[in-house]
Amino acid sequence: MVDMSLLPRSCGLYQFVVFVVAVIADGPLDKTALTDDVGSEEDLYEDFRSSNHRYGHPGGGGEQLAINELISDGSVVYAEALWDHVTMDDQELGFKAGDVIEVMDATNKEWWWGRILDSEGWFPASFVRLRVNQDEPMEDYPLKVEGGKEDDSSSGTRRFGMGQTTKDQMRTNVINEIISTERDYIKHLKDICEGYIKQCRKRADMFTEEQLKTIFGNIEDIYRCQKKFVKALEKKFNKDHPHLSEVGSCFLEYQTEFQIYSEYCNNHPNACMELSRLTKVNKYVYFFEACRLLQKMIDISLDGFLLTPVQKICKYPLQLAELLKYTNPQHRDFKDVEAALNAMKNVARLINERKRRLENIDKIAQWQSSIEDWEGEDVLVRSSELIYSGELTKISHPQAKSQQRMFFLFDHQLVCCKKDLLRRDILYYKSRINMDDMEIVDVEDGKDKDFNLSVKNAFKLHCQDTEEVHLFCAKKPEQKQRWLKAFENERRQVQLDQETGFSITEVQKKQAMLNASKQHHTGKPKAVTRPYYDFLMRQKHPTLPTTLPQQQVFMLAEPKRKPSNFWQNISRLTPFRK
Repeated sequence: MVDMSLLPRSCGLYQFVVFVVAVIADGPLDKTALTDDVGSEEDLYEDFRSSNHRYGHPGGGGEQLAINELISDGSVVYAEALWDHVTMDDQELGFKAGDVIEVMDATNKEWWWGRILDSEGWFPASFVRLRVNQDEPMEDYPLKVEGGKEDDSSSGTRRFGMGQTTKDQMRTNVINEIISTERDYIKHLKDICEGYIKQCRKRADMFTEEQLKTIFGNIEDIYRCQKKFVKALEKKFNKDHPHLSEVGSCFLEYQTEFQIYSEYCNNHPNACMELSRLTKVNKYVYFFEACRLLQKMIDISLDGFLLTPVQKICKYPLQLAELLKYTNPQHRDFKDVEAALNAMKNVARLINERKRRLENIDKIAQWQSSIEDWEGEDVLVRSSELIYSGELTKISHPQAKSQQRMFFLFDHQLVCCKKDLLRRDILYYKSRINMDDMEIVDVEDGKDKDFNLSVKNAFKLHCQDTEEVHLFCAKKPEQKQRWLKAFENERRQVQLDQETGFSITEVQKKQAMLNASKQHHTGKPKAVTRPYYDFLMRQKHPTLPTTLPQQQVFMLAEPKRKPSNFWQNISRLTPFRK
């Protein structure tokens, strides 16, 4: 152990780092004797939260400062959206992934002010990537690149007669960005794996393996994959003439391996929730900060670092679209870049779709918890997607009795519910049909032989194994057609899930149902939450003033444990929309 009494009182940060090295290696120490001198851990924590001191780091705030200097000098700064920003606030700027935003104010580290056409507003800085070639005229820049082809606006390169040398330089800029950001990304992944995961595993008293799996997901697998990918990129990099580099084949080679990002992105909301829960306890806040300082990482909290892989997979299509724009059709790399762009779009599309499906399971669980008299297994045992819903008349054997019911078509099953006579917003569970055994039969208007009655806008569900038949009638012909189309979509969804191997873990299903039952039991009002980006925004974390007395450093590293009811977290899920 290090004898802290030998260190001068004024070296606050050094004391903290050295002390935590000892704590990480040897475990916690008993410091109860120090508590009388420094006050409660809550007081300390609030002091540090309110402190404006931030340690400098290489590049820390440098890019932001450069942006503001350019803007103040009258220059126009453009950024590209990494992903959709769906806004519920009229002061926020909504956009789609790939949109180009004019950055007008970047003084705030997390929220920038920008403009698209005639719309202005705030947007999260972590949702965009600064455009590499800022000096290019805006009218020359393609807002969207679909299928690897430039839209009409991109023909401005030819209209303005951009010279070959200029275009080569533009391509060099993009190639350099791809290589440099990849190296930076590898550094980020290494810091997470060695700076956080390695240290967390030393503290079995603080973390279980299950917790670490939840927080960090499969980021170690991503790190191993990216190390191989960056080596492949560097082999293709032409140092003497970067514009001649042929990097498209690298993306094509690794497109299948990049699908491991799907698992990470799907788990990321769980990681955020687990981190939010742990950081309600000061001990974990200080431990994570100590890990960051020991690894000499930039001044971003752990949840900010864990967002990086999610952003990275969204950035590849934008980089490749820009690279394709400055690659002549005669270039040896043109076809590979074109194919790579489509491949990475497909990877991003698959990941976004899986992420959307996982976000839906909470809504499905909430929906089920609102149904009265539910019987049998949970919907999530077999289903994860609502395909269609609506009102139909169901006709049953043997008396051909007709009943007006609400039907909800999920993948693998059709759930039947009855509306309350007085409260039409209350539904009662009645039955369900296994869609895996059913054949859809379109019924012509007129007399039906099976049920011996005249029908209109009708169709049947028929099970060949059991000869079970269900007859349904819609109010209008267009409603019938929508249902028939929905049944086609349900079979297509089931087949696609089988082909892509999509599934929801038992843990995710149980957690969704648990969350729904808690909310339903407590009678909390259902609140529409803000979009996913609010959940991803980086949390503030304490940094240490250099004037911090030595005794307070001890308290920071291992604060006194005592129960507190102040930190409470009530998770609210978006209500299921019918």
